[in-house]
Amino acid sequence: MKIKTLLLGAIASAALAPAAFAERGSDGQVNIIYWQAPSILNPFLSGGTKDVESASLVIEPLARYDPQGEMVPYLVEDIPTVDNGGVSEDLTSITWKIKPGILWSDGTPLTANDVKFTAEYCMHPEGGCAQVTKFEGVTNVEAVDDLTVKVTFDKPTPFPYGPFVGGESPIIQAAQFAECLGAKAPECTEANFAPIGTGPFVVDEFKPNDVITMSANNNYRDPAKPAFAKLLFKGGGDATAAGRAVMETGEFDYAWNLQLAPEVVAQMEAGGKGVPVAGFGPLVERIMLNNTNPDPALGPDERSVIRPHPFLSDPAVYKAMSMAIDRPLLVEIGYGKAGKVTCNWVPAPAAFNSDSMTCDTQDIAGANAMLDEAGYKDTNGDGVRETPDGKPMKILYQTSTNAVRQDFQALIKQWWSEIGIETELRNINASVFFGGDPGSPDTFQKFYADVEMYANTFNGTDPQSYLGNGLCDKAPRPETQWQGENISRFCDEEFDKLHAELAQTAGLEARAEIAKRLNDIIVEKGGMIPLVHRGRLSARSNTLGGVDLNVWDSELWNAADWHRTE
Repeated sequence: MKIKTLLLGAIASAALAPAAFAERGSDGQVNIIYWQAPSILNPFLSGGTKDVESASLVIEPLARYDPQGEMVPYLVEDIPTVDNGGVSEDLTSITWKIKPGILWSDGTPLTANDVKFTAEYCMHPEGGCAQVTKFEGVTNVEAVDDLTVKVTFDKPTPFPYGPFVGGESPIIQAAQFAECLGAKAPECTEANFAPIGTGPFVVDEFKPNDVITMSANNNYRDPAKPAFAKLLFKGGGDATAAGRAVMETGEFDYAWNLQLAPEVVAQMEAGGKGVPVAGFGPLVERIMLNNTNPDPALGPDERSVIRPHPFLSDPAVYKAMSMAIDRPLLVEIGYGKAGKVTCNWVPAPAAFNSDSMTCDTQDIAGANAMLDEAGYKDTNGDGVRETPDGKPMKILYQTSTNAVRQDFQALIKQWWSEIGIETELRNINASVFFGGDPGSPDTFQKFYADVEMYANTFNGTDPQSYLGNGLCDKAPRPETQWQGENISRFCDEEFDKLHAELAQTAGLEARAEIAKRLNDIIVEKGGMIPLVHRGRLSARSNTLGGVDLNVWDSELWNAADWHRTE
């Protein structure tokens, strides 16, 4: 099957799978493999997709996004709107009504107090919540009664669905996390590794960066679900081994994020045990530019905190670096029909995709001319330019260990050498790189390098919270336990003001225009270098039914509906 055909038809065909269930736990065990192994099951303490998605099997938000990007209720009666009275006429509050009878996996009732506590946990001033942008503008979360939660904002908020919506903003149990507020959050190992949830599965054992075993939640709200009594979630290895384990050997039922060359995927599918599933969302492979100084000579509270970077803060430098890259070639060798050239941080939905920049033509000569004009010269003839104050233009370029990413690194290193920038390459085990351990020097949040490459996405079809990851105060730093999604440490007054305007703007067209301007600012002012708009590509076994790939939420969003077809 051609990847192009797959992208067009996979979601539709998945919906044709039968969805009948005999009874809870009747289908034995389902085996899932993520080659980036989860390091924690608390998405508030990790920005890694593999941690958010594995946790989504256990803990749930009030509402999710379905595969069409529509918001759907999960733990609540309906989606609050102005029309149904759930959102106030002045747009300063939203009120959620929890469905009666929902239980935590320990048998205790889910209440509004748990929702209120979740907000207090993430918004704690001494904590480091990776998802704090979801709560931007929130001034109060009130438990009106046992099943009613009111969220109040500091100003009219036309899109009030940041808190408690999507896999990145689930509800945690107040009783379990009561002693885990603020700086104590990372210390609560038992709660972070085995959260009590309302989802279809419960954690039996969690071995960080290795394997998770789960069982069906006997208190799950649908008595016929989940169909599987056991779930094995294996982490680690690489994308090639994961794909083979589903499509060639049949050892696993689902493999996530097959970041592989198109011909490799086609060869695996010929194995006959499984098929790829795919769809385009807002996933972008990009190079993040460190706006601070990562010099190892600085102390632990200054490294990747003190700004500016010795030379990456100069527009001539990062624009020349971007011009030197042959994006169409990267797409061809890395993703084929499952990739597109992009200059944007937010390439989807289409209404939010800016068309103000072009970057599909490599221009080595132009990049060299730009650096020459800016005063970066190779004074000693070694092929490496120096800054006007005599510092050699040498950078450390890091990413996670993955065949496609290492191919990209090698090519980009060569192109940058052609414009006089010397590049040292480093790759880090993905489970560590995307983990949230504040003590590790190797996480993408800590960013102890000059540039780093990865991809991530956002829940839903409105990028307001995602764009909030460019706000000045969202930069990871020691006092936030190195959590925060402003990985580049980008800080721009215009960006912050415009984002505040977006938060108060109603209407899709007006919101889209502001969002596109925000996208342009962070790219043009040196937050990142976008490379490839990637399709999300995973694989399921031929005997696994109910899979409906979701590019707008956790891929495992409907695991309660998965079942064995034969």
